[in-house]
Amino acid sequence: MQASDFFDLPPSLAGFAPHFRADVAPWEWLRGLAVALAAQPWGDAPPHAAGGQITGPVYLHPSVRLPPTATIIGPAWIGAGTEIRPGAFIRGHVIVGANCVLGHACEFKHCLLLDGVQVPHFSYVGDSILGNGAHLGAGAILSNFRLDRQPVTVRTPDGTVETGLRKLGAILGDGAEVGCNAVLNPGAILGKRALVMPTVAFSGYLPPNTIAKTRTSVTLLPRRD
Repeated sequence: MQASDFFDLPPSLAGFAPHFRADVAPWEWLRGLAVALAAQPWGDAPPHAAGGQITGPVYLHPSVRLPPTATIIGPAWIGAGTEIRPGAFIRGHVIVGANCVLGHACEFKHCLLLDGVQVPHFSYVGDSILGNGAHLGAGAILSNFRLDRQPVTVRTPDGTVETGLRKLGAILGDGAEVGCNAVLNPGAILGKRALVMPTVAFSGYLPPNTIAKTRTSVTLLPRRD
């Protein structure tokens, strides 16, 4: 299992490519976030025109929509065409690609969002990676910390893997969808175009093009060309 099985780094984030190799396990990209952001030439970028509460090193493309009630604590890098909605809270080590939605009353912490990700309402995204075009329904939560406080393991088709990470939320492949008020437990992995139904508490690995209706009921989706 490697990152290229789930997503491709889009051109909008090409400057970060040295820190996100395609041939490593996808959760290894989380280890690269701090280094990737520290390597950015923050320089003396002009302030964004729209306001918002911003502290620390933050890059906002000039086309980013930023309301006065959003809060960003750097380091953070937000790509072109992204919409940040009222009440969004971005709190450190966050990289966001182009044309994303960071929604009302959503919190983002130590995460990577590739192009076209939509997280519109009332969600928590911590220590997670969302692939191109991934979508969270209202109230979806990506839980990142085990109740027993042990390092997070992940289930793969080849068995259980020790990540060594104390905090790890979810890995969503390109086009993956999570329904309203669903919870992805620590270390959940969704393949490309995998779907989790609303209100489901999902753990483990969901293969590409499948839908989880309960924790144990998985159905193959029709092929989409």
